[in-house]
Order: sequence, then C-alpha cells, then structure tokens
Amino acid sequence: MIGALFKHVTWRAVLIAGVVAGTVFLITNLVLLPIALDIKPGLILRYFAGLVMGSDVLTDDGTDILVVGLLVHYALAIVFAFPITIVVHRWGLSVGILGGAVLGLALYSINFYTLTNWVEWFFALKSTVLLFSHVLFGAVAGGVYELFDHYDQPILKEGAA
Repeated sequence: MIGALFKHVTWRAVLIAGVVAGTVFLITNLVLLPIALDIKPGLILRYFAGLVMGSDVLTDDGTDILVVGLLVHYALAIVFAFPITIVVHRWGLSVGILGGAVLGLALYSINFYTLTNWVEWFFALKSTVLLFSHVLFGAVAGGVYELFDHYDQPILKEGAA
C-alpha cells in the first residue's frame, strides 16, 4: 500500500521543489529577519548549523559554520518538501500552491510548538517573518512540484499529434 503512494511520484520534481522552495525561504529570511528582529543576516544559517554542531556556533562567525548551515538548510528543505509534494501530488497547480501554503503553516507549527522542546534556542527566532516564510516555502514547494510533475501531463498515444 505504501508503495502505491509513491508509485507515481516524480522524484526529480521533489528535489527541484525542495531546492527552489528552500532558496525562496532562505532569501526571505536573510532579507526580512534582520529588519524584523534586528539581527545579523547570517544568524539564520548559524541556527541551522547549530542543529548539527550545537548551540555554541550561534555566537561564532566562521565560514565553515555558514557552509554547514547551508547544507543543513537545503537537506531540511528537501526533506520538508517531500511530504508537501506527496499530499499535493496530482491535484494540479492551484491546489499545489494553496495546499502547500497550508502545509507550510503546519510545518511552522510543528517547528515552533513541538521541536523547540528539544532545541529550545530556536524559539528565539519565532516571528511573523518565519511564519510568512514557512507558508511561502510550502506554497512554492507545492507549486514547483506540480510544475515539474510529469505524471500530471497528458499521456500521448503513439501516432497522436
């Protein structure tokens, strides 16, 4: 039964959706979080790096920390795009965008009202900017997936124009 759920998933589209949505999320936060919270733009990447390197990196400015932050961010973007694409799969572009936005809101809720029980210091970034960027992430992930999902394309029979 689980195999049937993944049978017609366009895996390349999942990867593209995760990378594109992750990039939109990152740019949104790099631009808006410093304005909203009066922080340095690179802090968001140090927060991502801190998920694997520990909270001590939040006060460091090393380039290696920023690279780790980017890697963690894009890995999470692809992982988080996956369930969004599974839910919106085969529903079309408008449902992909709207459904993705709702799932982005759910992702925000999970991140800031559940996962912060284990990573308490992440709660300091909780803001309307992150709420907006999570909703935008979901909308972009769902929409981009639907654009690249080849199973949604009509099947042309041989000899048909």
